[in-house]
Amino acid sequence: MSTDNIVLRVESLVVETVDKSPKPILKGVSFEIQAGETLCLVGESGSGKSVSSLTTVGLLPSGSLRAVSGRVELDGENLLQATPKRLNELRGSRMAMIFQEPMTALNPVLSVGKQLDEVLACHTKTSTAQRRTQVLDALEQVHLPDIQRMYSSFPHQLSGGQRQRIMIAMALLLKPRLLIADEPTTALDVTTQHQILKLIRELQQKHGTAVLFITHDMGVVVDIADRVCVMKTGKIVEQGPVRQVLSTPKEAYTQCLLTAVPSLTPRPPRPARGPRQVLDVTGLEKEFVPSQGLLSWFRRAQAGTKAVNSVSFQLQEGRTLGIVGESGSGKSTLARCVMRLISPTGGIVRINGQDISVLNSRSLKPHRGCIQMVFQDPYRSLNPRLTIGQSLIEGPMNYGKPRNTAMLKAKELLELVGLPPDAIDRFPHQFSGGQRQRIAIARALAMEPDVIVADEAVSALDVSVQAQVLALFDDIQQRFGVAVLFITHDLRVAAQICDDVLVMQRGQVVEYGPAQQVLGNPQAAYTRQLIDVAPGRSWDFAAFAPAS
Repeated sequence: MSTDNIVLRVESLVVETVDKSPKPILKGVSFEIQAGETLCLVGESGSGKSVSSLTTVGLLPSGSLRAVSGRVELDGENLLQATPKRLNELRGSRMAMIFQEPMTALNPVLSVGKQLDEVLACHTKTSTAQRRTQVLDALEQVHLPDIQRMYSSFPHQLSGGQRQRIMIAMALLLKPRLLIADEPTTALDVTTQHQILKLIRELQQKHGTAVLFITHDMGVVVDIADRVCVMKTGKIVEQGPVRQVLSTPKEAYTQCLLTAVPSLTPRPPRPARGPRQVLDVTGLEKEFVPSQGLLSWFRRAQAGTKAVNSVSFQLQEGRTLGIVGESGSGKSTLARCVMRLISPTGGIVRINGQDISVLNSRSLKPHRGCIQMVFQDPYRSLNPRLTIGQSLIEGPMNYGKPRNTAMLKAKELLELVGLPPDAIDRFPHQFSGGQRQRIAIARALAMEPDVIVADEAVSALDVSVQAQVLALFDDIQQRFGVAVLFITHDLRVAAQICDDVLVMQRGQVVEYGPAQQVLGNPQAAYTRQLIDVAPGRSWDFAAFAPAS
């Protein structure tokens, strides 16, 4: 590697906790990135990826972590010795960062234009009119529609993909030498993800930016990386050109990460467990009508938005039906209608033959136990003030089970989902994300349901943890015959867990049938488009070699 063109050099970086008995978090991390190059840091949660990026931009939490040795050089300047004032000067002008969740990174009370304008106002001496022109040009470069409207919009008025484009525009506004992207596509559907990755590459080539890209998605690594560093417990265990590392991984840990990536080839169909139909949805509709307020007396009522439009499907015991599609396709609204977390505006939802679509809250209660939900975010789905045992027995006790009986069942369920017996007395914050999702599954099973609705239940997890949770779902179905309605934007996951797949676009079903047919030989152009833009589609991860 030419030393003349190196933008970022990290040498023997050591970061440890700030307490009486410091623990090392980074243990001598070293890597380099040239101008115009993308280096991916990959590894499981806790491997040190994000700590490496936060150290680089000087955003380590001062009371918790500190860099104790090593060097972090940006164009030869050691950032570990830079003053806070100097770091503020460098952020935005010479280095910038795109965070994972744009909704928390953007200010909710400022318009998009105002937030981008602030970046220019802090780092340049241009006039207000010149700044507005630059901001509009930046919005245009990231291919946002109707840039004048975007300029005046607030973050909550934009989609997830649009907010991430705003973050990219903000990061590249001053044409920094280094761009750090920390899991910027994790929560996005495959189409938006493809667009964001293409955009980063396009802007990088235009400006010669060095990119440090942090991800746990090996498919993304294939699509965007020039070189890759594999991290484990604070160390880089393997690094090199992306094709070399993925084709011939030397470390067992790298091989485990690759084999954990689900294949896009649908798994063989499982034999039907039984003829019992546990969920039957017919002509389901959900229309959101905007609130008219007092002005409704003076103007024509606004048309509503049909988030779900005449959707029908069936689900038998022990089977998994995947609902796939882009953000805004109506997947989650459909799930909430089936769960009766919201009331549908039309159609029928039958659980074990009983139509629950028109029942009131009191009449619904006897049927609630038959259908349970596992939510996307394992960090928010459990009450932080209740022990795990209290969370698991709450539902059964509400339905009349004695406390001792419910607690015995809770202990059995924790063993079933692979957690130690002492987990029953611990709190959610004492567990990892994957462990919390296992607890959420155990809580759903405590009600002995016929159907589990899993809404993006593995999208926030590392590939290896994701593989474990998917295997757990399969094991539970084999044991108990539970049917699963699996909502996902990840076609790889759908291919490996689903017996049948229903593809949604703008609230409507565009294709529905066996997974091998829908994903293996799609008939709808929209389904083919989703498969074509799946990250790393050209790579056979299980064989460590490009697909023939």
